[in-house]
Amino acid sequence: MSDLWGGEKSSWVNFYSSGLEDYFEIHYYDCCTLGAIDTSIYQEQSLHRQFVNGGIEKAINTLCKKETKEVIVLAFSIGGLIGWKASQLGLKAQKLIAVSSSRLRYETTQPNCPVQLYYGEKDQNRPDDGWFSRMNIEKQLVLNEGHLLYQKREFANSLSKKIKQDWLDGNTPTIR
Repeated sequence: MSDLWGGEKSSWVNFYSSGLEDYFEIHYYDCCTLGAIDTSIYQEQSLHRQFVNGGIEKAINTLCKKETKEVIVLAFSIGGLIGWKASQLGLKAQKLIAVSSSRLRYETTQPNCPVQLYYGEKDQNRPDDGWFSRMNIEKQLVLNEGHLLYQKREFANSLSKKIKQDWLDGNTPTIR
């Protein structure tokens, strides 16, 4: 699932899909489309405001309607929050892998699946150590990186390799 910008600024998604397409049936979801976000004012504040004021809930409901089979969710930034909340509302997520999903810091209950969370060490909005402890989730910090670490080819290659290895070890389903 995309970040806040949706498909318009997501060429970096190819770093992941090219590394995973031989192993998984990949379906890409644009969070702006899922949340019925008006992108005519394509600015961060406008998009963020729309997501917070109903777009997140629309995206969750749309995703739950579209996905009826068991999946692994690989999501970035706001997409991670959408995947997290969707799994609480019936999305059959076998696993949630979220990168730079800083809004998770406001969550108090876990999704109904195993979780792997990745953050840049320098991401000022990532959940704090207390949150990870309360949620009983191991944090994966990438040293010397900020919020946009997921847009970097090196990180994408590393995470894709880990996802493939996990699949080879356990035979997991489709990634969305």
